[in-house]
Amino acid sequence: MLNISHAIYLAPMAGVTDWAYRAVCRQFAPIVTVSEMVSAKALVYQDSKTSRLLRKDGSPYGVQLFGSEPDTMAKAAVIALEKSGADFLDINMGCPTPKIVKNGDGCALMQSPALCGEIVAAVAAAVDVPVTVKLRLGWDRGSLNAAGVAKICEDAGAAAVCVHGRTRAQQYGGRADWDAIAEVKAALGIPVIANGDICSAETAVRALKRSKADAVMVGRAALGNPFIFRELYAVLSGLPVPAPPDIRERARWAGEQFRLMREDKGERVAVLEARKHFCWYLHGLPYSQRYKREIIAMNTAEDAERVLEQWV
Repeated sequence: MLNISHAIYLAPMAGVTDWAYRAVCRQFAPIVTVSEMVSAKALVYQDSKTSRLLRKDGSPYGVQLFGSEPDTMAKAAVIALEKSGADFLDINMGCPTPKIVKNGDGCALMQSPALCGEIVAAVAAAVDVPVTVKLRLGWDRGSLNAAGVAKICEDAGAAAVCVHGRTRAQQYGGRADWDAIAEVKAALGIPVIANGDICSAETAVRALKRSKADAVMVGRAALGNPFIFRELYAVLSGLPVPAPPDIRERARWAGEQFRLMREDKGERVAVLEARKHFCWYLHGLPYSQRYKREIIAMNTAEDAERVLEQWV
């Protein structure tokens, strides 16, 4: 069983939660981070770009693998562990995107519960760290089988399960069903992490109460908002809630993230990726549109630094 001493997780999000952003988020609270989705086949085939996704940002840290072949997943798990030094491995059975599910990966696995168990068993037998699973409620409202699949995964060796309270058909629309996550929790003897619509300290508290989960996972609410983790940590620890960040603090941390991205990926890639991250840091602020026009036009590190100087 996985000992969850940290109640807050940063969700793995492709193209978002890279090493640099995870490292920034970790500055605000003792959280658990997970890599972007990593293709098991690409790892086994020794794809260099895929290997770069594994860089560890601190502990506790997990690598999330996706794939649908037990043997390949087991081989990839060994490689991922050797390259990353991860504290646990996570199996993606919840990604709803067409390019993933059309190959039988991600949430498509929930349509084959027995295969889910085979994958977990193969990975758990191959590595000596805890293996966790990320699920959704099911493929659609007519096939809500999260509790059953989760139980199969537990019996196969899963140490914890994270449940996004939506179906694959919902994608990211509608509301997350925390009561349905509670049904999964009631069926299991291992920790359950609740995911979906956790966008503030208040919603985190409500999600934990309704779902009976052991921890919460924050996804889209963390885009350009690493500050959410100090808010959640304060509330869950019974501490005063800190004031929201002003634009100067946002500029400081956007700049720190850019510095880390540049270190990790080089200037060109860092600048291109900073365009979306800088825009996220400005979300909800007045007059942000003026800055966004200049962000989109950034091409060099000097451009990025000049934009951030204007925020303060």
